Amino acid sequence: MKWVALLAFLLPVQSFAVDNSSRVLSRFEVQHDLFVGGTDGLVPSELFPEEGTAKKKSNGLAAIYSLLLPGMGELYADGFESGKYFLIAEGVLWLTYATFEIYGNQLRDDSRAFAQSHAGVIPSDKKDQYWVDIGNFIDVYEYNDKKLRDREPGKLYDSPSDAWRWDTDFSRSQFRDQRIASDHMYNNEKFVVAAILINHVASAINAVRSAIKYNKSLDDALGELDIRA
Repeated sequence: MKWVALLAFLLPVQSFAVDNSSRVLSRFEVQHDLFVGGTDGLVPSELFPEEGTAKKKSNGLAAIYSLLLPGMGELYADGFESGKYFLIAEGVLWLTYATFEIYGNQLRDDSRAFAQSHAGVIPSDKKDQYWVDIGNFIDVYEYNDKKLRDREPGKLYDSPSDAWRWDTDFSRSQFRDQRIASDHMYNNEKFVVAAILINHVASAINAVRSAIKYNKSLDDALGELDIRA
């Protein structure tokens, strides 16, 4: 009688346990199908990273990518909608730099060729200060006389290859204007380089913000899963 009573007690308990485990398993399968199957369009891969591709983005990597090339950090952090403007700005800035470099070189070469034909200058192996000096003095004798009066004998040009004499003062003035215009082009390059650096830093900051926003969206999605569970 005791065994009969024990079996009569255990059978309902076993049935209840099996029924409850089936319900738990069924509920898990429904939740899995709901979020992984994407039946309601909720972000699937963040909930089960091992089965999906979306993962949290690294703020550091986002910043490094944009420091190397503006816009790439935003692309990595799924924020290229704003990052594309930094990439476009990068291209425009480098194009501007190239324009200043090419135009500055052209003005410099033209001015030195002009000095060669109108002042008898031998252009090879001349420092930048030499071109400044020949634009300020009509010939080498006037320049040397000024340096002797200023007690600066170390700055004299005593080599025949350094001699010059302008055919007219107007030619000297033309050369100086060309040389100054060339220097202005090279000075403008410095501002462009500064703008390029600022663009890199600004893009890196924006990339970090995009990564933070992206990660927050994943946290919100995970929080919604927790609430539903």
